[in-house]
Amino acid sequence: MDRPSPVALVTGAGSGIGRAVALALLGDGYRVALAGRREGPLAEVIAAAGAAGADATAIVADVTNPHSVDAMFERIASRFGRLDLLFNNAGISAPAQPLEDLSVERIRAVIDTNLLGPFLCTRGAIRIMKAQSPRGGRIINNGSISAHAPRPDSAPYTATKHAITGLTRSTSLDGRRYDIACGQIDIGNAATEMAAPMARGVPQANGTIAPEPLMDVAHVARAVLHMASLPLDANVQFMTVMATKMPYVGRG
Repeated sequence: MDRPSPVALVTGAGSGIGRAVALALLGDGYRVALAGRREGPLAEVIAAAGAAGADATAIVADVTNPHSVDAMFERIASRFGRLDLLFNNAGISAPAQPLEDLSVERIRAVIDTNLLGPFLCTRGAIRIMKAQSPRGGRIINNGSISAHAPRPDSAPYTATKHAITGLTRSTSLDGRRYDIACGQIDIGNAATEMAAPMARGVPQANGTIAPEPLMDVAHVARAVLHMASLPLDANVQFMTVMATKMPYVGRG
């Protein structure tokens, strides 16, 4: 008997990188749970998938809320019976302003979404993956080039992306006993709604404002597909995908 198509969960699937990855997974034959705060954008992604959208389900969920996350994984288990891939993608940033001017509420919102959210989703995924048969699965975390070279006035976002690297390493180590692989993709200047201002000009480390090159978000989706396609005895621990001429390598 043929094995059913693998099951993936993509958080923050209603727009940007999450949307591109969800569509790529559906196009590659995955059954996909698309999670996000609003049902409308998730439904639009499923509609854009065409016939492949029949293998998708939209789940309205708040990754910062433990009860909402638990309910999301209960629904995935009920709908699909297993989980083979988690793409921890949901994330936000704080306004670009000096750290000393940021409110505690702004800082906490970034930490809760960018760190607590992936932690809760990783916990839920491991619980399913280690108990299912065949056992195991893969978790891919959306990191950031900011974890290596921060932008001006980006302390909350940058700090959480450093923390994601720690979560990736720990999950990769602790998941071994359950045949769970974990890797991270660090993305630089993918052309999404969030990155659109970069083409017009954004602050640089030397105080100037300068436009930055962007790359098609489809390249990110293909990179995630590659990471996901490996057998569980192989893993891309870290991958950087970036616009070739963006100001990351070198000094400026």
